[in-house]
Amino acid sequence: MSHEEHHEHSHHHKMDDKGHESHHDHHNHSEGMDHSSHMGNLKQKFFISLILSIPIILLSPMMGKQLPFQFTFEGSDWLVLILASILFFYGGMPFLKGAKMELAAKNPAMMTLISLGISVAYVYSVYAFIANNLLNSPTHVMDFFWELATLILIMLLGHWIEMNAVSNAGNALQKMAELLPNLATVVLEDGRTKEVSLKEVQVGQKVLVKAGEKVPTDGVIIEGQTSINESMVTGESKDVVKSIHDNVIGGSVNGSGAVTIEVTGTGESGYLSQVMELVGNAQKEKSRVESLSDRVAKMLFYVALVVGLAAFIIWYWLTKDLNIALERMVTVLIIACPHALGLAIPLVTAKSTSLGAKNGLLIKNRQALEVAKKVDVIMMDKTGTLTEGNFAVNEYLTFSSNHTNEDVLSLMAALEQNSSHPLSVGVLKKMSELKLSPPLATDITNLPGIGMEGTVNNQDVKIVSVSYMRQQKIGFDEKQFDELSSKGNSVSFLLVDNKNVGLVAQGDQIKSEAKEMINNLLSQGIKPVMLTGDNAQVAKVVAKQLGIEAVHAELMPEDKEKIVKEYKDKGLVVMMVGDGVNDAPGLVRADIGVAIGAGTDVAIDSADVILVKSNPFDILHFLSLSKNTQRKMVQNLWWGAGYNILAIPLAAGVAAGIGIILSPAVGAILMSFSTVIVAINAMLLRIKE
Repeated sequence: MSHEEHHEHSHHHKMDDKGHESHHDHHNHSEGMDHSSHMGNLKQKFFISLILSIPIILLSPMMGKQLPFQFTFEGSDWLVLILASILFFYGGMPFLKGAKMELAAKNPAMMTLISLGISVAYVYSVYAFIANNLLNSPTHVMDFFWELATLILIMLLGHWIEMNAVSNAGNALQKMAELLPNLATVVLEDGRTKEVSLKEVQVGQKVLVKAGEKVPTDGVIIEGQTSINESMVTGESKDVVKSIHDNVIGGSVNGSGAVTIEVTGTGESGYLSQVMELVGNAQKEKSRVESLSDRVAKMLFYVALVVGLAAFIIWYWLTKDLNIALERMVTVLIIACPHALGLAIPLVTAKSTSLGAKNGLLIKNRQALEVAKKVDVIMMDKTGTLTEGNFAVNEYLTFSSNHTNEDVLSLMAALEQNSSHPLSVGVLKKMSELKLSPPLATDITNLPGIGMEGTVNNQDVKIVSVSYMRQQKIGFDEKQFDELSSKGNSVSFLLVDNKNVGLVAQGDQIKSEAKEMINNLLSQGIKPVMLTGDNAQVAKVVAKQLGIEAVHAELMPEDKEKIVKEYKDKGLVVMMVGDGVNDAPGLVRADIGVAIGAGTDVAIDSADVILVKSNPFDILHFLSLSKNTQRKMVQNLWWGAGYNILAIPLAAGVAAGIGIILSPAVGAILMSFSTVIVAINAMLLRIKE
């Protein structure tokens, strides 16, 4: 990570003065397709539904057959009807709402299939109740209250297990909105202060930020000095010293000094809001992915409708008895909604989530497990992911007769004394090894995307990157620079009064497990891509040592998301690994976003998977867990849907000619059998087979 990568974050944006309302309304878009939003409190729904179901299970026969533990009494039919009605509208509501959304999107899936099963079971059972009890039908019409109760219970249980497993994936946008305080202290013309609502703050106003407060908007310090924790933006955990002329970012946390800032960006124009917009847009697109179980459910939904209608027409044509034809159709439609399918995926998800957690992988989005087997490209930040992020000074040289080599190091250290940037830490470490103490520097400023500037002994001192040297056409020894860079060094130049006085070259250690991980990815046919704000030559050296061919260097934070999008537009499935707020848009945009556990909350909330141990090697564990999870899901879907493939035609009466019609009771036994197999199979999941 070069100085430009560190300072890129304080980068200015075009500003306007819209209110902050926008922060809080971004984050509702992505929930539209997500069933969790209309599921409500599933645990409570499940237990209340269980209480309602017990009498129904005891008092109503299972598909027309009375079980040994069942009994009836005078009026028990009425009790069953009342309880089943409450259960249908209370316990079934999440599925009915979900089906409404799926049908509105012209995409019937799991919710529509469940709703079909429970609605047909309920409506037909009410018809059966009326026929048997009020119209005194000569033949007894079979009801399906038992199936209604067990279907709703099992489906609620499945969804509860699943949501419990994929622990509440924090909403990244909510977290970002919460980074901003609600009030700001505006300094009026006469020097008095006034607390106002954040949305009233305008560009150009002066705002006082007291010790320990959150910085309310983007701005420039015009009075005071402090240290600010920008970890929410940069991922760097140490405080950064800030004084007059330095930029501050809305949402960062002020230390012990009070400062007055001039507002440069609020609301939609602030840095945080721009990151939020990128995240929000990416989330909307990501939520359109269709899961495997939904695809199976969609297929079963269409099969059930077609076979059910065909059964009705054929049986009515054969028997001219409306009741028999209706019963056949209803049996088909109810059997099509398999209990096993409702549990097939949740049980595997629950098992794989707990397995992952034991191995340092927090899986927040189960789609990630399904998508992982298709990954073509894994994008990784260089510093901290592939390298240790501990820079050691390998070379410090002077080009001036007025300065010794040690002077060059000391002048750099003077500017970097309070910086937490890995390059600064490397210089300060070298100073203490040499037992040198740096001179005093004043007016230290970050130069976004360039480096740092300050005053030492009344001289203007700058630490700059090679790209700055080239832009400003300041001469330096290209050959010497190439030689140092080719060994994997980050090279920073020292300018005194804009003259090139010397350089410091620092090398970062490659993480020991990174090479093995890259080899493993290549052997799986996955292309590793390196992303870094560091200069291109250093990046290429590290990439060469690791065997990575694709390198994108000298990136600004917003570039990462663009690169992810470029690869996705080529039809490739992209996984991205990152750790800072600046990675958040890329993490959400990627098909699978992986956050390093030591990174920021916002990055962690934007990701689908978190590497708790901050060890990139765990990516391989995730890929292997995902492969095995996917295999189990497919097996379970076959067990769950396979029962249907057999049961639907039999229920429709295809084998009636040889005297085989799937009696509803046998259907129910088969259903229970497939559910048990699915549960046992899920429990056998392992990370490494």
